[in-house]
Amino acid sequence: MWWDERVSARFRRNLQPTLTYWSVFFSFGLCIAFLGPTLLDLRCQTQSSLSQITWVFFSQQFCLLLGSCLGGVFKRTLAQSLLALFASSLAISLVFAIIPLCHNVVLLAVVMAVAGLAMGCIDTISNMQLVKIYQKDSAIFLQALHFFVGFGALLSPLIADPFLSDTNCILANGTANASSNLPHIRKSLVPHHPGNLSHYELPMKGLVVTRVSYAFWIMALINLPVPIAVFFLLYKERMVPCFNGSSHPLLSADELALETRPGDKDELSTAGPRPHPAAGHEDLFSCCQSKNFQGVSFTYFAVHITGALVLFMTDGIVGEYSGFVYSYAVEEPLAVVHKVAGYLPSLFWGFITLGRLISIPVSYRMKPATMVFINVVGVLITFLLLLIFSSSVVFLFVGTASLGLFLSSTFPSMLAYTEDILQYQGCATTVLVTGAGIGEMVLQLLVGSIIHDRGSYSFLVCGMIFGCLAFTFYALLVFFHRMYPKPCPELDEASPEKTPEDAGQYQR
Repeated sequence: MWWDERVSARFRRNLQPTLTYWSVFFSFGLCIAFLGPTLLDLRCQTQSSLSQITWVFFSQQFCLLLGSCLGGVFKRTLAQSLLALFASSLAISLVFAIIPLCHNVVLLAVVMAVAGLAMGCIDTISNMQLVKIYQKDSAIFLQALHFFVGFGALLSPLIADPFLSDTNCILANGTANASSNLPHIRKSLVPHHPGNLSHYELPMKGLVVTRVSYAFWIMALINLPVPIAVFFLLYKERMVPCFNGSSHPLLSADELALETRPGDKDELSTAGPRPHPAAGHEDLFSCCQSKNFQGVSFTYFAVHITGALVLFMTDGIVGEYSGFVYSYAVEEPLAVVHKVAGYLPSLFWGFITLGRLISIPVSYRMKPATMVFINVVGVLITFLLLLIFSSSVVFLFVGTASLGLFLSSTFPSMLAYTEDILQYQGCATTVLVTGAGIGEMVLQLLVGSIIHDRGSYSFLVCGMIFGCLAFTFYALLVFFHRMYPKPCPELDEASPEKTPEDAGQYQR
């Protein structure tokens, strides 16, 4: 096997929770990519204007960011984390089932806000729990976790495609003219961000003819096994209030180790208290409390900030590139045919998913710091070549695929790298997830306004600037890593990493 027996044994001990967290992230991916292709049918369903319906994007993204900030509140115990994941994954299935019943755009925006909150909680809690379980071996499992996001993001548009309207889905006067614009408009509404569609006229009143409801009900059924899997994990851990039977108190990691290695009881009792591997993982608001800042060096803050800034830029690039590459391609000088240009966002997400799959075995052989370096340098070089060959349609497709590959593993690699620097005692997971969410939302808005004022070429220029900033912040992170105080040798010897039998026990 391409990983050693120690990691394999740890994976087997934590098989059910690991698979559960992976499946929950599939729900996240399923929910993040369906809005783009279905938005016009939803606009018909709610009989709203394009400017009104595009606010649904903002409600989802804003509440996703808010959910990421609040997600840490529910991870104080394993029971809270699993209950939050169960509620979030079940909420996503309910959202899919309820969307066809939303005939008002405000109601649809509220429902998508609920989905955003659920997605944010899933994002924070799943990352935190995997880091808790695997610690220094978490990189490979985080890569797999984020593969499931890409897989879900690829699957939901494929499910929706057969049910999308080929012509305008509101029959009224002037329908023929509106129908001729429909393919162009739909391709502009790619995942994450709508394009500038204010100059298109579509009827708002008339007979609604759309079958997109079937797509949402299918996605609700596909997602339903995920909350069931979380419920089974809750049941196994005797955390379901009505089915816990002979309830027992939650055990710490050391107590679990004593159960599995009774012969070592005296050794553990005399070794002194071990540092809790996840003691510093808090929600964003707890991280900002002054008590957490006492006695820490400035490099502690610098590692958090520079790590978050790298993901602010790279996740922002994912959002702005997937949102505007179609608009860039159909404009001069490329003037790509609309149908052909519509493949670019799918190509981008497809190679992100492929890159995450490739990164699973690679991350076991390569350090997270090295992977992040390759990622940010690859993004920088790709944008440079896209600028040099800006008149080449072929290289636009090649560059899109390359950019997807290099961006694919940045988040899990950066998370593993930063947590390793902080010896799993800081607030890295919460801060990085929040920074990535803010970057994805802010850079989309920024690039959209710049393209509107300066033209489509500024799309690549912005990408190049963001790539340079990501590399700069990564260089600063490496600098602060070298300055960060090394762990005490005594604590390092007593850490779970030195006792493979104890390491990776499912912390309850």
